[in-house]
Amino acid sequence: MPDQNPEQIERAVREVLGSLSGDLTTTEISLLGELEALGREVARAKSEIAALRVDDINDRHIPTATDELDAVVEHTATATNEILDVCEGLEKLQTKLPAEHADALGVAVTRIYEACSFQDITGQRITKVVSALKVIEQRVSDVTRRFGTTTENAPAPEPEVAITPETEGRALANGPQLPTAASSQADIDRLLASFD
Repeated sequence: MPDQNPEQIERAVREVLGSLSGDLTTTEISLLGELEALGREVARAKSEIAALRVDDINDRHIPTATDELDAVVEHTATATNEILDVCEGLEKLQTKLPAEHADALGVAVTRIYEACSFQDITGQRITKVVSALKVIEQRVSDVTRRFGTTTENAPAPEPEVAITPETEGRALANGPQLPTAASSQADIDRLLASFD
């Protein structure tokens, strides 16, 4: 039955109604009322799903969120590796310092190493979130496919904002960009030149 669309169900209900003859019993009238209410509920659910702009969510929002989280993991790993490299350099300097300073530096470096464990834990948690988002994306897609929801009744997707000299400053002020969407040095130079 999961492969049946609402039109097939409606046709089946009409056939059942057409086969009924004579006066309807109270139970049959109650059943018909329940079927009508169920039909209205299915129609309402379909319109709500269409209003969610599921295609926009699946095609733009979830992939963008997962890309951003992947970038967080990557940048965190890069920064952590830099910190660890600096700590190794400090450890080499430790042997050239007087004992009291060497001990203090050793304690500080050890604390930095311990603090850097956040990167592994953060990466694991973000990976779980990305996996959850992908499961949600798949389930939303399955639900919309089962309901046969089309985007013709859905509100129009939010338009992409074109980068113009007027919007360029706002676009650059939105924080770190994904490598594929990041502003180039030429873009930044152009922006800085516009201040002259």
